[in-house]
Amino acid sequence: MNIHEYQAKILFDQFSVPSPRGMVADTSEEAAAAAVELGGDRVVVKSQIHAGGRGKGTFKNGFQGGVHLVASGEVAGIADRMIGEILVTKQTGEEGRLVRKVMVGEAVDISHEYYLAILMDRSACCPVIVASTEGGMDIEEVAEKDPGKILREHVHPLVGLQPYEVRKLTTGLGFTGDEAKQFGKLLGNLFRLFLECDCSMVEINPLVRTTDGRVLALDAKFNFDDNALYRHPEIVEFRDTEEEDPREVEASRHSLNYIGLDGNIACLVNGAGLAMATMDLIKHHGGEPANFLDVGGGASQEQVAAAFKIILSDEAVKAILVNIFGGIMDCDVIAHGVVAACEEVGLPIPLVIRLEGNNVAAGKATLVASGLNIITADNLADAAEKAVAVITD
Repeated sequence: MNIHEYQAKILFDQFSVPSPRGMVADTSEEAAAAAVELGGDRVVVKSQIHAGGRGKGTFKNGFQGGVHLVASGEVAGIADRMIGEILVTKQTGEEGRLVRKVMVGEAVDISHEYYLAILMDRSACCPVIVASTEGGMDIEEVAEKDPGKILREHVHPLVGLQPYEVRKLTTGLGFTGDEAKQFGKLLGNLFRLFLECDCSMVEINPLVRTTDGRVLALDAKFNFDDNALYRHPEIVEFRDTEEEDPREVEASRHSLNYIGLDGNIACLVNGAGLAMATMDLIKHHGGEPANFLDVGGGASQEQVAAAFKIILSDEAVKAILVNIFGGIMDCDVIAHGVVAACEEVGLPIPLVIRLEGNNVAAGKATLVASGLNIITADNLADAAEKAVAVITD
């Protein structure tokens, strides 16, 4: 789950991570009022979407940039050109994202920009802190052009962040004196936030040193471990479903694991590993998967029907491949779910089904009795080949 920058500031305040003040606004009038309340001659107006590259983005109305440093009196006009408009960045794709809110933030005079992130290193099975003196730009670009400027410090998951690790990063980034103390405290509090909120990533880009000697988190991006959200109802309240794929939102309501892709062969599979293998074989035979959809090991007939309807809501889908290996899953439950969904919404495209395992004979009998125009397959490779062939014939 992702959250907006203005919501990240709430967490920063809770964990004493210093950051410039900011206020969220839904209208240009609210934005202007926020600028007055913040005070000062200048403020920053930031569009709030779940995507990076906002500063270099372009609105479909022609307005350039989703982040602007402006005089306080100009805030209403700038916000008016953002709110209700589509912002396109390198992370949104050509369709862009609708800006529903802006954040009006305190302007600070920056002396230097840094990059700082904490994320899970899956290969090392522990958190890793990534930092660089080259902040305010894409970390991927820094890694490609000058990898030596990226610092990495793995943190033992049980021992936690140690003083010597903080000192290594402080020295590597060039902080000295009081600024070094500020950075050390900020890093310690940020790591505590990362652990206690079950984050999978916290990224600050940029972390800044100001001309008056402060070290501040100027921007923030959070990702949370979805599997741990039951422990954080206060964070779940931050969820903005308007920023998510509506198919994925609908899938989450039925406890289905769904990720939309760009292909035209939809997949309905039980088990994440089997789903990945199914997509690989579709690619191997020259096709393109339209989604990752794992109904889990014990899905109900209602969940299967919901999954089928989500698939059929995607106009790009030209064929469906159902691949079920029944261990815990009852193949007949899958068959009844498919039949129920087809009876409700129809079956306008080819359907390839491969069933194997628990109660498979009953499942196949249910499909035959339905009278649906189904293409059956003997094994996974056969199913993938038939799914690709049926849309290329």
